Amino acid sequence: MSQSFLESVQARRTYYGISKEAVVSDEKIVELVNEAVKHSPSSFNSQSARAVVLLGENHDKLWSIVLEALRAIVPADQFASTEGRIASFNNGYGTILFFEDHNVVAGLQQQFPSYADNFPLWSHQSSGMLQFVVWNLLEEVGFGASLQHYNPLIDEKVKATFGLPESWGLIAQMPFGKPTAEPGEKTFQPLEDRVKVFK
Repeated sequence: MSQSFLESVQARRTYYGISKEAVVSDEKIVELVNEAVKHSPSSFNSQSARAVVLLGENHDKLWSIVLEALRAIVPADQFASTEGRIASFNNGYGTILFFEDHNVVAGLQQQFPSYADNFPLWSHQSSGMLQFVVWNLLEEVGFGASLQHYNPLIDEKVKATFGLPESWGLIAQMPFGKPTAEPGEKTFQPLEDRVKVFK
């Protein structure tokens, strides 16, 4: 492991205070996502990950979808805090949506039936690795980001709005923007409770 990679891992944080100010070009953002999708590992080299980069009015449109979906289920007397939280994500520069293609997963289940039950789990693990890579790359160029999960509440509306294939299953949403506030303090549980070494 290179020190630069470790430093990147250590520096990655969750940012809720973000703005619409550009840090790098849109082309650079797309380049980073493309490289992450291309090089992040996947089981059986399935390459089942899919990503959607939402910028400008499309970023705003996503968070309007989320807000309206929540309005239908959150009690009115509790909605103000929900609205504020969604506004904080909408304040960002863009959002990356992470999907897994269920058709790819189903194809692997048919091809390798003895592993059929594992492929959905491995698919989510692959998506998690992609999310981590993208999050670190955004952090390295100066963006702050967080990882959100409003699926499956918004899944069908998102696919219809952006014309995405039905086989794409939404996994997570990553709003990002220029940091406007410091992240909360990072605390750690004792490593001796979390890591065991046997020689």
